[in-house]
Amino acid sequence: MPTVEVADLKDGDFLLDVRENDEWQAGHAEGALHIPISEFVARYGELTQAAPQDGRVNVICRSGGRSAQVTNYLVQQGIDAVNVDGGMQVWEAAGRPVVDDTGAPGFVA
Repeated sequence: MPTVEVADLKDGDFLLDVRENDEWQAGHAEGALHIPISEFVARYGELTQAAPQDGRVNVICRSGGRSAQVTNYLVQQGIDAVNVDGGMQVWEAAGRPVVDDTGAPGFVA
């Protein structure tokens, strides 16, 4: 499975967050696209519209399990996708910004 380390992500890299709504509301990476894994297949078109045509989709969840499933699916669809190793837990531990729905500082639930 293709993976990427949080430290290797740059500002502006496309990030797809597949955690559930309550997790997203508590805290997420600013600018990420949110499509919960439970709704992913039904909302797949939102990803294909938002994702960069020639860019990579970095898929993230809390710790890497759910994002691994979505990454595998995307790769099977021919999309350049990678799983963010360690997920939002590593993102937060690395000091990367986490915001809530209002843009205030958030936390990883």
